[in-house]
Order: sequence, then structure tokens, then C-alpha cells
Amino acid sequence: MSTLMDLPPVAECSVAGCSYNDHSHCHAAAITIGGHAGDAACATFIPLGVKGGLEKVVTHVGACQRDDCVHNSALECSAESVRVGAGHDSADCLTYAPR
Repeated sequence: MSTLMDLPPVAECSVAGCSYNDHSHCHAAAITIGGHAGDAACATFIPLGVKGGLEKVVTHVGACQRDDCVHNSALECSAESVRVGAGHDSADCLTYAPR
């Protein structure tokens, strides 16, 4: 069984309009990757208005719903780390790679 710290970290987030983003670092405890075929949206994205997250950067990928990604194993991310940034949606997993 894995712990949160065993899951891949979010190495970078360039989505400046997210409540969890602080100087390109995600401050959510964990993120969820969602989306639909061919797209991997950060489902944790919340537009600015309320500042959220932890004081210390420890963000990991808590869940990945993109079972069509090469890094997905039993709905867990197996990538070394992930990057989040602008894509098809306001915030996408830029590490997503279709099988």
C-alpha cells in the first residue's frame, strides 16, 4: 500500500489563475487528474477568489482518472513527477501521454 508521499509530486504548475498556485508551485495537498478522451484536466483547479492550500509545498497526484494515460496504473499515477499548465482546459496535466 502506498502513502501520499510515495505518489508522484507535482513538480511545476504554471496556472497562475488557480487558488492553489503560489509562484508556480501547487500548494494543494494532492491533486486529481480528470478530463475526457485525449485531455487530462487538473480537476483540483479552482479560479482565484479564495486562497487555498498548505503553507509548505508537498503536492502529489492523489488520483488519476485518465486510464488511457501511459503513466496510469490502477487509477494511480506512476510518472516520476507531473507538470500542470495551460492546455485544452485552464489547467491540464502536461505529463499526460496517451497509450
